[in-house]
Parts: sequence; structure tokens; C-alpha cells
Amino acid sequence: MFKPDRTTARLTLWMNRFHAWRSGLVRPATGFVSQPEPRTIGSFARGRQLMAGNFLFAGHLVEAPKTLIWDIAPPDNSYEAEQHGFGWLDDLAAVADPNTRERAQEWLWAWIDRFGSGKGAGWTPDLTGRRIIRWIHHALFLLRGAEKEQSDAYFRSLSRQTVFLSSRWQTCSPGLPRFEALTGLIYAGLSLEGMSHHVAAAVRALARDCRQHVDDQGGIPTRNPEELLEVFTLLTWGAAALIETGHPVPMDLQRAIQRIAPTLRTLRHADGGLARFHGGGRGIEGRLDTALAASGVKGRATDGLAMGYARLSAGRTSVIVDASAPPSGKASYNAHASTLAFELTSGRRPVIVNCGSGAVFGEKWRRAGRATPSHSTLCLDGYSSARLGGRGKTELLVETPRNIPIQVSQAPDGLRFEGGHDGYVKSYGLTHARTLELTFDGRGLAGEDLLVALDDTAKRRFDKSPKVVALEGIGFHLRFHLHPEVDATVDMGGASVSLALKSGELWLFRHEGNAEMTLEPSVFLEKGRLRPRATKQIVLSGRAMDYATRIRWSLAKAQDTPISIRDLNRDEPDLS
Repeated sequence: MFKPDRTTARLTLWMNRFHAWRSGLVRPATGFVSQPEPRTIGSFARGRQLMAGNFLFAGHLVEAPKTLIWDIAPPDNSYEAEQHGFGWLDDLAAVADPNTRERAQEWLWAWIDRFGSGKGAGWTPDLTGRRIIRWIHHALFLLRGAEKEQSDAYFRSLSRQTVFLSSRWQTCSPGLPRFEALTGLIYAGLSLEGMSHHVAAAVRALARDCRQHVDDQGGIPTRNPEELLEVFTLLTWGAAALIETGHPVPMDLQRAIQRIAPTLRTLRHADGGLARFHGGGRGIEGRLDTALAASGVKGRATDGLAMGYARLSAGRTSVIVDASAPPSGKASYNAHASTLAFELTSGRRPVIVNCGSGAVFGEKWRRAGRATPSHSTLCLDGYSSARLGGRGKTELLVETPRNIPIQVSQAPDGLRFEGGHDGYVKSYGLTHARTLELTFDGRGLAGEDLLVALDDTAKRRFDKSPKVVALEGIGFHLRFHLHPEVDATVDMGGASVSLALKSGELWLFRHEGNAEMTLEPSVFLEKGRLRPRATKQIVLSGRAMDYATRIRWSLAKAQDTPISIRDLNRDEPDLS
């Protein structure tokens, strides 16, 4: 998401507060015309943690038993956004006992008292849309046993937020924020008395954004798989709400859902989680399955790329490759320099991963997670394959690979991915080419990485490199980041690395060529954790001395590897 400058941000804040105040002049709704079924999925464990006073939002844990959620000073803006978005209401509703309901009601009425008049935090269109959806989804949970005065305050606040959304959704950035705002407005218009006149315009706007911001591959500009899931979930909720209230679903909305569903299936690993690229995680547990089932759309993406990713899948193994350039322009704020990086999952166990997004751990971790060394691919001379420009909140990707030829085909004994990128041509004259071959039984992955100067211009640029002139060669590191639950050991003699999985599987990593193989520390960055998790990475290091440098490697499952019954019973889910 693009970050505006300070002047624009202050003006937007002032306008939001003005429209929030003005929305209170409208006659409020007094009840529901139609109430959609609760579709948001919460976590029972997180709900119990909230009841115990453990507030874990945006990577920060605040331990404050018997404390009102609004009495907690947010450590940063992301934490504050999670407070006011009411996503935590899903978790409390997942527990759904009398004590939890009382706590949810207490926090709801307190928000209305402190912020319901339009003052303070939380009055942005995307957060308002997110909040409205939760309030309506869990209306029965929230209003059970409530006094008439409390119920009136609830509907009065919902009405105010609806009117605010109707006048401010246009200011949202295209993509997920605007989809949240429009879906919330549609929900409120369909559900609340006297608010139906907002529905038609919101539906038209949602259909237009589906047409403009969901491409033919079923992708979005940020290329973030988890964000695509959130957009898809909102669209399925909006379509279901329209159908349940007897309204037609626009064709552009239907087509967007039909395009996104196969793409998400392609981006789903064998363990059911999404590939972790460009700031995205594996997704909230159960949300992908539920959204795909609700869409009624079957099948994966057809031949070619899905949102710029290639997939090789055989047996119980999935390989997903970033086969395109990073997002550009405003969509590049959270983009990663991960071209040709891949992830591999065996059954229910991730093996090769990317480090992930470090945004929840602060700016330094965010920058580190975006760099090429944090991905399972080749890094040349310590530099990323895409260049970052600007500083801090204005940081964008300003120089990315331009020429990325890709081909996915069938090999004699499996599936083959072939790709390359020119991210290092301008600096060193070298193109990185990568070939991956997955056997038909999914028990072996063979890889080849090539650094090559393709033409005379590239050769001259390579020859002029100071390190080549000094006969040192250009250093490279080929990295394979391992999931924290993979137990890696260098075998006797250092010829291979054994990777033991919790399932009992054993994989062996080997390589050919002059590269030196080492097992080094790494980190695994994921949402919902207080700090990065320690893990390891296999690193092949060497120097490019000639116009062509080749590194071959393989990852194969050991024969007669025992598989646990638990893992056999939890193979890749059938969501068709």
C-alpha cells in the first residue's frame, strides 16, 4: 500500500473527522432488515488469550489482565488499526461463552462511548468497513441480553459509520482497503433499516473495481497471495449478502470471483497454506478452505502463470516459484526482490521457504525481509535483484528485472520449470537462469542455476567489473532457507545435508560444481509471533570467473522413509 506524504495524510485525517461528525446528523436506523450469517472465522485459542488479558496485535504483545482494550496505548499505527478494525471480535465469538460475550459487549459499548461520535482513531474508510462487517456478522452475539439503550446506541453508531462510508470510500487506495470499505457499505445498506439507498452505488463501485483491479490471471497489483485471499473473501461475502437479500450479483463481481478462485488454488501448497511472497503469509487457518468452498468455483489455473507464479505439483510435493518481476509503482511498497525464488512443501510439512515479511517486527526487519538474501534463490555480490529507492515510508521498488522469460513444460521423468531474469545485467552483465525439475512421484527436485553473459555488450560489462579485473570473480550465494521445524545436519564429509521432517520423512540435499556448501543461521518471519523464529539455511557460495557459471543441486526424499499416520490422513485437502 502506498504511503501518502504528511500533508496529504493530515488533510485526509481532518476530512475523515469532519465527515464522521456530519454523519451523526442523519436519522439512525432502529433495527435490521436483513442480517447476513456470520462468516468470519476466529481462533478459539486467541479468544482465550484475549480473555486472559494477552493482547497480541501487529507483532506486539501487551499483557494487561482485567484491562479495557481501549485503555491500552497502542505501540504503533498497525496495532491501533487492529484494535479499531474489530478483527478480535471473531476470536471472542469463537469462544462464545457468557463471560466472553460480556467482555465483547463491554468493549463494544466502550468504543461507542469513546469514539462513536467520530473523534479519535478508527475513522478511516477501510477500518470502518472492516468494523461494520464484524458488528453485523456477530450482531446476535453482541445484542443478546443488551438493554434497549445499548441496542439503540449500537444501531445509531452503525448508521453513522454507514453514512461516513458512503461519503469517504472514494478516498481509499485501490485494492484491499477499498474492497473492505465497499463491502462494509454493502453489508450495512442491505442489513439496516433506512440504509438501502446506499447499496446500488456501492455495488456499482465494487463491480468497477473488480473489473479494473483484478486482472485476467485472477491477480492483484501487489502480487501478495494473502492479500488476494482477503480480497477474495470480501467478494464472496458481498456476493452472498446480495443473493440472500434477493439482489442481483453484477457480472463483473461474478467474473472476478471465478478468476481468483483457480489462482488461489494454484498458490496453495500441499499443506493448505499459501505461498509466502511479497509481504503475504500462509493465511488465517481455515479461511482459504471456507472462501473457496463458498465461491463454488472448481479447478486450478490453466497452463501458464497464476498472478506471476508458477507451480509444480506431484505426489505429495508442491513447488511454487515467483516467476515475474516484483510489483511496481504504488503497489511496490511491500514488494520483495524475490524473482525466481521458490518454496517447497512435502505433504503437511514446509521444507524450503522464504524468510517472509518482517513488517510486524519493525522497519529494519521489513527491509531485511524484502531483500533477495531472504529468499530461496541466487544473490549476486550481496545485492538484491531489484533495487529499493527512497527511505522509510516513501520506500518503493524503482529498478526491477525487466526481461523474465519463463517456460513450464513436461520433462522425461517429471515437470520442468525454466526461467531467467536480467536483474544483474545492468550491474554485472550476468543473467540468472534457473531450471527446476520435479519428478512425477514428487520425491525429487533437481535444480540448476546459471550465471551467464548472453551477448557482447553483457560480456564487456562483465569484463569491466572491478572484481573481474582483479581476478577475484564476482561472489554469489545460492540460498535455501529451511522451515524452523526442519532438522538439518551436514553429513559426514560435508557432501550432503540431511533434512529430517516432523513427519518422519528424510530429504537429502546435494550439489555439484565448485561452490562451497555451508549450513548457516536464518530466520523465519511470520505474523502472530512476538519475534522472528531461528532456523537454518543451506548456502552454496562461489565466484563467477567466466562468462558462464553453472551450479547443480538436488533435493531428494530418502528411500523407505517412514511417514506418520497423521500426515497421511492430512494430505492436500480436496476443496473442489
